[in-house]
Amino acid sequence: MSVFVDYGERMRNRPRASLGRILQDLGTTVLDVAASPGDLDAEVTGVHVFDPLDELIVPPGGIVLAVGVRGAAEICSLIRRAPQAAGVVVKLPVDVEEEVRATVLETGVAVLALTRAASWAQVAALLRSLLAEGDLAEPGQGPQGDLFSLANAVCALLDAPVTIEDRSSRVLAFSGRQDEADQGRVETVLGRQVPERYLRMLDERGFFKQLYQSREPVYMELGEEGVINRTAVAVRSGDEILGSIWVAVREPLSEQRRRALADAAKIVALQLLRERAGADTQRRLRADLLSTVLAGGADAPEAAGRLGIATTRLCVLAAQLTDDAAADPARGESDRQRFCDALALHVAAIHPKAAAASVGSIAYAVLPLHSVGDEEARAVRVAESFLARVGPRHAANIGVGRLAANLSQVARSRADADRALRVLRARGTTGQAAGYTDVHFESLLLQVADVAAAEEQAPTGPYQRLLEHDAEHGTELAATLRAYLDAFGDVNVASARVHVHANTFRYRLKRLVEISGLDLSDPDARLTVMLQMRIFGR
Repeated sequence: MSVFVDYGERMRNRPRASLGRILQDLGTTVLDVAASPGDLDAEVTGVHVFDPLDELIVPPGGIVLAVGVRGAAEICSLIRRAPQAAGVVVKLPVDVEEEVRATVLETGVAVLALTRAASWAQVAALLRSLLAEGDLAEPGQGPQGDLFSLANAVCALLDAPVTIEDRSSRVLAFSGRQDEADQGRVETVLGRQVPERYLRMLDERGFFKQLYQSREPVYMELGEEGVINRTAVAVRSGDEILGSIWVAVREPLSEQRRRALADAAKIVALQLLRERAGADTQRRLRADLLSTVLAGGADAPEAAGRLGIATTRLCVLAAQLTDDAAADPARGESDRQRFCDALALHVAAIHPKAAAASVGSIAYAVLPLHSVGDEEARAVRVAESFLARVGPRHAANIGVGRLAANLSQVARSRADADRALRVLRARGTTGQAAGYTDVHFESLLLQVADVAAAEEQAPTGPYQRLLEHDAEHGTELAATLRAYLDAFGDVNVASARVHVHANTFRYRLKRLVEISGLDLSDPDARLTVMLQMRIFGR
C-alpha cells in the first residue's frame, strides 16, 4: 500500500479544473487544441451547448460546444459572442485561418477540435464527468470523490491506459493516454460503455467468470487483430462486486505492478462506496426538490432556486419504462434509476440547468426553454432524441407538458405531461413521445372514462341494447358498428376490417339498426355512440 501514498495525496489535492487539465485527462482521443491563446490555465466552470435559436449566455470559464458551427467566420462570430469562455469546441475539420488565430489571441478563448467519431452528447457527458460540478452541494462542500484522478494515478503506476468500470461495463472514469490503446478502447471511452461485440467476446471466452471469481489481477490474451490484450481486476466490497479496473497492456504485468493494481482495486472500492452513498443522498435530494417544484405551493420557489430553475420558462417531461413489471423488484428499481440518470444526462446536455429525478415509477425532467415559439414541439424533439438513444436498452414513453411561463404553472405542465403519458400507455405504444396539445382530446376522453367508472355509470340507449344482444346471443354487432363508423360508412372497407363479405356486413348492419334503434343518418346519434365506445372501451 505504501506505493499509493503519493498518489492518494495527489488525489486529495487535485488541481482545479483547468482547460489544460481537462485536455490532459481526455487526451487527443477526444479533444485536441486547434488554436490556443497561449497557456491553457483558464479555469473551467461548466459546459454550455450553443443553439443559434437561443440567447447565448456563457459565464466566465464556460466551455461552449459549437454544434453546427463551420468555417472560420462562424467560429470567430461565436468566440466574440462568448468572450469570457474558456474555450469553444468545434467538430473536425476545424478551419483555423489567420482571422481565427487573431480572434483567439484577442479574446483568450481557445478553440478545441472534437473527433468526428464523438457525438455532442458524448463529449458533454465526458466534460461534465470530469468537472464533477456538484451543483447541489452546500456552500463550502466539495464534490464527491475523484475517480478520474485515481484512474490517472493507476495509469502512472502501471504505465498503461486505464478504465474504471461498473458491473455492467459502463465506464465510470478513465485515465489519459487512451490514444495509445486500440479502437475498442476508443469506442469504450467515447460511448462510456464497452461495445456489445467485445462484451460478447469476453463472456464467450470465460474472461468475466475468471475475473469475478478471482481476487487477483487476470491477464487476458485476446488474440484479435488490432486489439491490445487486457489485465483486469475486480473491485470488491466483501463478497459484493462493485466493478473492475481494466488496463490495456501488450504483455503480463510484473509482479510489482500486479500488486499495485490489486492495491488500487481496494482504494477504488472505497471511493465507489463513498460515491454510491453520496449519489443515493443526492438522488433523494434532487427528487425531493423536483417533487416540490412540480407540486407547486409555497415551498416551490426555494426548491426551484436550489435546482437553479427559479427564473426560467420550463416544459415538464414525464418518462416511464413500458416494461417496468420486472420479476425482480430490485432489478426493476435499478433499471428505473439508470433510466432516470440517462434522462438527466440527456437534458443536461441540452441546457445546463435542466433537472431530472424519479418520483415513483415516473422519471420527471424540467427543461428550461427560451421563448422563441413552439416550445412544446422543441421539447417533444428532445424527448424523441432521448428515446432514440436509449431505445435498445430501455423501452419507454414520454409525455410532454405545455410551456410553464412561471413557477405557478409548473404543476399544470406536470399534469399535462402525466396525461400525455397516460394516452401513450392507453394506446399500447412504446418508444413514443407526445406533447399534451397533440393528445388533448384523447386525454379528455380518458378523464371522462375515469368519472364514469368512479360513478359506476354504464352504456345507455342503442349502444347498451347492442352490447346486451351480443352478450346474450354471441353476436358481434357492436364490433360491426365500430368498423362501420371507423370506415366513415364505407361498407367495403369496414367489411374487410372484420373479415366478412360485404353482403354479410350489410345484413349485420341492418340487424343492428333493427335491434338498437340507432339512426345512422343522424350525426348526433353517431357521435353519441362513438363517444360511448371510446369512454366505456368495449
